[in-house]
Amino acid sequence: MDPTATLLYLDYYEDSSTDHPIMETLSHTSYTSVFLPIFYTAVFLTGVLGNFILMVSLHFKHGNRRLIDIFIINLAASDFIFLVTLPLWVDKEASLGLWRTGSFLCKGSSYVISVNMHCNVFLLTCMSMDRYLAIMCPALSRRVRRRNCVYAVCTSVWVISCLLGLPTLLSRELTHMDGKPYCAEKTPTPLKLMWGLVALIVTFFVPLLSILTCYCCITRRLCAHYQQSGKHNKKLRKSIKIIIIVASAFIFSWLPFNTFKLLAIVSRLQPEYQFSVASFQLAMEVCGPLAFANSCVNPVIYYVFDSYIRRAIVRRLCPCLKNYDLGNSSETSDSHLTKALSNFIHAEDFVRRRKRSVSL
Repeated sequence: MDPTATLLYLDYYEDSSTDHPIMETLSHTSYTSVFLPIFYTAVFLTGVLGNFILMVSLHFKHGNRRLIDIFIINLAASDFIFLVTLPLWVDKEASLGLWRTGSFLCKGSSYVISVNMHCNVFLLTCMSMDRYLAIMCPALSRRVRRRNCVYAVCTSVWVISCLLGLPTLLSRELTHMDGKPYCAEKTPTPLKLMWGLVALIVTFFVPLLSILTCYCCITRRLCAHYQQSGKHNKKLRKSIKIIIIVASAFIFSWLPFNTFKLLAIVSRLQPEYQFSVASFQLAMEVCGPLAFANSCVNPVIYYVFDSYIRRAIVRRLCPCLKNYDLGNSSETSDSHLTKALSNFIHAEDFVRRRKRSVSL
């Protein structure tokens, strides 16, 4: 991945005066011009198709959709919009970092990627909080978890994400080095570096902590209920597995990427502890594609592990299976969790109140 690609990921790490031919060795040339275009093309094809099918299947599903499906549709829309711009970066990698599609697409595609990053983490945070309320606080959930509220939350996420992407839109520009065009960032300033540090903590690490906290609390309650309900509760075991897989996929895709992003900012703010440019470039060569690939992973996870979504997709693609028994459609894994844990929580509260009354 050339320095301009590193610019895309870090938004402040290297300026346009950097020597662009820094990776002209054979191994790096093969990686950037052969492997990355093939990898991004595969991500583009699978992601566009998967997210489009997911959106259509849930949007046109007969009957009332689950509240969580509204978040999933918005998440798929964010990934779909980002993936539409991916061919531009395929062309850039194939041409060894040259940007051949003009200034407007240089700014626009970089802005879309920034919006997608923020939108993804905020929507996943909202989804984790929604499941936390539905499972852990059923009484409060009935008052707060309403369709209008979910639509308002999703709209706010899009507005905030679009605003947070503006610095990338304003700082990205098409520059020419030795007569060759590159899509690069303007020279970073200390103020921009400090803004990048604060924005990264607020828009990734704080939401990540919220996601992990919510899922840890849910999983702990699931395990407690699992111990009481016996080892034959397969739905409960499957629910624990879904939570672990979704959280792990998100962490695996985004945590390395943003960790090196954080190190890059700290390195620039404190030059005495600065790491080498080559070290960060090497790290981003691996972490960048992982972050991009996250946009095509979510539809696969939901199709494989959520029977409700699987039924919606199968019946949309194969209408002839509309009346075919694809499983119990009246109770999804989420509704099963909510019912089971609501009973469990009420039972715990009852026992607690009874002990308190006896002690008095």
